[in-house]
Amino acid sequence: MKINSEGLTVRIPPREPLCWVESVLQKRADWIVKKLDEWKNKKSSKPEWVEGAIFPLLGELWQVKVTPAGVVQMVPATVNAAVEETQLKLPLPSMLTAHQIEKAVMDWYRHHAMACFSERIVLYARKLGVALPQLRLSQARTLWGSCNSRGIVHLNWRLIQKPLDLVDYVVAHELSHLIEMNHSKAFWRIVGSVYPGYAVARKKLRGVG
Repeated sequence: MKINSEGLTVRIPPREPLCWVESVLQKRADWIVKKLDEWKNKKSSKPEWVEGAIFPLLGELWQVKVTPAGVVQMVPATVNAAVEETQLKLPLPSMLTAHQIEKAVMDWYRHHAMACFSERIVLYARKLGVALPQLRLSQARTLWGSCNSRGIVHLNWRLIQKPLDLVDYVVAHELSHLIEMNHSKAFWRIVGSVYPGYAVARKKLRGVG
């Protein structure tokens, strides 16, 4: 028996009956489950930069595709149709390394993050009646966003992986700090004025973050 990123592989000796195989698998069931869980955790904690890898964008799953010409394309994971013209295409050499695929995917994420976050910031800045802040992407490990007194909003690029309602909550939260630089009751009233469901979104974000 071998367990790796591909799952469980069982090689059966010639002439062994199926009942013998089932007996061995049952006896090693605990070990098999443990090892499969270990590989699952490895895959979930560290992405694989290969063709066919799955990555989330705004709560939807997308898949890495590489054309014969060496172009990395991100396509909906549930759709096998040809890539639409509106999708981002990144020309790369035909022989791609994991590093090249990683760069392409990260460029794709940054492209969508800047476009989406900028749009939502404009929307909530108008709702709150505040000046349009500067946007910068962050790579923070524990914070989804931050805002300082100079009017600069940092949003974690990983937020683009989450559904839009959670993106909106973080944007509304950080822009509310342009009015109240604290987490007082007054601050939460401001957040609630533009995002009434903030308590649910906050809890959901903590649960999936």
